[in-house]
Amino acid sequence: MPGKFEIFKDKSGGFRFRLKAANGQIILASEAYKNKAGCKRGIEAVKNNSTKSERFSKSDTKAGKFLFNLLGANKKVVGTSQQYKTKASRDNGINSVQSNAQAAAIVEVD
Repeated sequence: MPGKFEIFKDKSGGFRFRLKAANGQIILASEAYKNKAGCKRGIEAVKNNSTKSERFSKSDTKAGKFLFNLLGANKKVVGTSQQYKTKASRDNGINSVQSNAQAAAIVEVD
């Protein structure tokens, strides 16, 4: 079973997406978009950029956690990961985005 993109409306009325792996774990989340069309364009940006390793920006937090951002061709963030305890876990998260995003279905949730 492939992963899926879920589109949902947040508490402030913005539209967001999250990419879930086949096991249901959230592996990438977006910022808020003003409308659903913008959110869908964000998903397309993930699909277009997730195959390019150089589009993943890895970083560390002051608390010693690890995360990544997926950047679009314009160098803007299109998705952010959760915080991981190890670099290896973060790298596994990147691999999961790369293997799930292309075939992921898009569903709308409440």
